[in-house]
Amino acid sequence: MPAVTADTTSLPRLGTPLAGAVDRPVRSVTTAPSGREGEGFPVRRAFAGVSLADLDPFVHMDQMGEVEYAPGEPKGTPWHPHRGFETVTYMIDGTFQHQDSNGGGGVITDGATQWMTAGAGILHIETPPEELVVSGGLFHGIQLWVNLPGRDKFSPPRYQSIEGDRVSLVSSPDAGALLRLIAGDVGGHQGPGSTHTPIAVAHASVFPGARLTVPWNPGFNALAYILAGSGRVGGEGRPVGRGQLAVFGPGDHLTLVADDPQPGPAPMLEVLLLGGQPIREHVEMYGPFVMNTREELRQAVEDYQAGRLGVIPANALMPHRAAQRSG
Repeated sequence: MPAVTADTTSLPRLGTPLAGAVDRPVRSVTTAPSGREGEGFPVRRAFAGVSLADLDPFVHMDQMGEVEYAPGEPKGTPWHPHRGFETVTYMIDGTFQHQDSNGGGGVITDGATQWMTAGAGILHIETPPEELVVSGGLFHGIQLWVNLPGRDKFSPPRYQSIEGDRVSLVSSPDAGALLRLIAGDVGGHQGPGSTHTPIAVAHASVFPGARLTVPWNPGFNALAYILAGSGRVGGEGRPVGRGQLAVFGPGDHLTLVADDPQPGPAPMLEVLLLGGQPIREHVEMYGPFVMNTREELRQAVEDYQAGRLGVIPANALMPHRAAQRSG
């Protein structure tokens, strides 16, 4: 972990903070509880216990795995609907297949990101391919839900496939950290993802003992989720470890410092950095729908039941079931 790596000495580098720039303080650190999603794959609920006001424009995030499946164990999600937001599936290691009722789909693997704008409504499925179900193997990824403002909740569905080799790679000034930019602008470097709401999504790997200072849009909120390893965040050096989310206060940049040595098998501190321009609209959520009012939720359920959110295509991808051994 992770699949996309690079020689940091040969990459473009982030600038150093300007005189008078403010290091964002840490407002809170929470620990993600474990759960099950879809057909039963393990997740950590990254945003549990954090207010939507602090998360805005994000509303939900699961860390899927990290798990080493035995043969026959890999699982995914069956066909299901969405309306009113965007789903972002980032595969750090392993392989997922996606198909939706709007014609989008493909294989998400090793550093790739599938960005699906549900908008007015869509049906989709995410499931491991047959060969992974048969063989087992490593599975680790993130699914992030990005809210849409009320004016865009009924926009046409859209699908983006961002392969791992399209991600923008940047290093810290001393080459002690690698930053993979998936979407948004960070220090003048642009990620490939196209978004309705201005946001930034990046995956940082920080070498043991190294410090990473990331310029951050002062108008964005700022979140750091620890995928692996341990370290400290913020100017005050708040300790953090795997499965924890740090929420930052206002300022101009984020600071991450990796412990030396790192705990257990983690060779580096791995952090997902998220931020965006808050939408500041009331949010109502019910299962796979994220709307502004309860009436819109009721309408979403009614539209799904009536088949108005799309239909499962004739060539539909379906979960592969491992053959049952006879007694």
